[in-house]
Amino acid sequence: MGITTRIKEAHVSPRSSIEDVTRFDLQSRWFVVSECSFCSLERLHVISALRTVLACNANNSPAHRPVDCANMLRLVSTSLCLYCQRAQVTPLLLTRPCSSIVQEENPLAINALYDLSVDISKVRKLKGWVLRQSPVYVNETATLLRDMGASGPVIARILELHPEAILCKPDQMEAQKKLWMSVCTSQKDLVGIIEKFPTSFFSSSSDHDNQKANIAYFQTLHLNKRIISKLMASAPQSFSRPMKQNKEMIQTLQKTYLDLGGKEDNMKTWLQKLLTQNPYVLLKLPEVLHDNLAFLRNVGFTGDELLRLLSKLKGYVTELNPESMRLTLNYSQETLGCTEAELRQIVLQCPALLYYSVPILADRFKGLLTAGVSMEQIMETPTVLELTTQIIQYRIQKLRSFGYDVRSGSLEVLDGTKKDFEVSYGKLHLRRERPLFNPVAPIQTED
Repeated sequence: MGITTRIKEAHVSPRSSIEDVTRFDLQSRWFVVSECSFCSLERLHVISALRTVLACNANNSPAHRPVDCANMLRLVSTSLCLYCQRAQVTPLLLTRPCSSIVQEENPLAINALYDLSVDISKVRKLKGWVLRQSPVYVNETATLLRDMGASGPVIARILELHPEAILCKPDQMEAQKKLWMSVCTSQKDLVGIIEKFPTSFFSSSSDHDNQKANIAYFQTLHLNKRIISKLMASAPQSFSRPMKQNKEMIQTLQKTYLDLGGKEDNMKTWLQKLLTQNPYVLLKLPEVLHDNLAFLRNVGFTGDELLRLLSKLKGYVTELNPESMRLTLNYSQETLGCTEAELRQIVLQCPALLYYSVPILADRFKGLLTAGVSMEQIMETPTVLELTTQIIQYRIQKLRSFGYDVRSGSLEVLDGTKKDFEVSYGKLHLRRERPLFNPVAPIQTED
């Protein structure tokens, strides 16, 4: 289908509106351009070109020669006809309107989710593509969760957080339930895990064999069931990969613990604590652990100190690299003006010096020094460097309101978590409201 051009007489105003037919007054004749099943974009090109013709012919000044309007219309029509011929051989997917490309939502999924009190608008906003899939298993998913003891609101929250669950086949969900129950003490515990980590439970069926093999391996280590289920929930990637990779990293951690002087009787407890503190340590390469420990040995840490440091870093030693540690240690030593032996003791108290970047440390040193704190005070309580500058400023102001001057006192009152600080702050507040009783002071009585 192309664009048909007709020339006919007309008696309408040149200022008539342009709707389905666009009219132009050219040399006492009306050229009517009508559209035949063509998109509006090409029609706009025609209108723009013909308006240019009209403007040129309307100008009768000697500086503008009349335009051959018939030739201009013929040229435009020919160009568009050639375009139409090219468009006819274009695949349908590329030429059909955009509205037909977008797949419509599955009404069965919408109605089923609505019956479960799921916030459909939230699902549309976050993962609207799920609502356009077919088949879906909304009722089967809800029945599985309900049979395990999940309430209606819990089921709704799970499907809002992870609507992909409705795409899992019933047999796949049953297999996952059986697998997870091998490491969960009760169905109630499993429902709690699914509510917090739905992605871990509703995983791909291709991961099932790897998950099963990894569970069997961790059970041979005599790890607590709760530990294994927590690992599966918080770090599902480690259970989705081949068991040999996890085994290699576990053996590396065990060997490192023994080489640093750890006792074999305590190795299981140490390993469980390390994995719960940082379950993603399993995803790291053993070479990273070797390189970081080798660097720390070279700067003077003993085996016993490395074991303490490894425990304090909570498994995050695999997140470091020798170059970044070298930069932060050099900067800290230069800023504090201490010896290498003193720096190692400071690092043992505050391992954050190993993984904070130089700009972050510079900002925190500056914040403390601006508040009047001395380097000697920082060396006595280096853990204050783990707090952001904003937290430090807020706590100093709170203490100052009760007459405590951090410049002359200890920084331990600044240190710790929010709860620790509230306890210290509460003691100062209580001390101010209730002064010490002096037993020898005269008692004042009214006459």
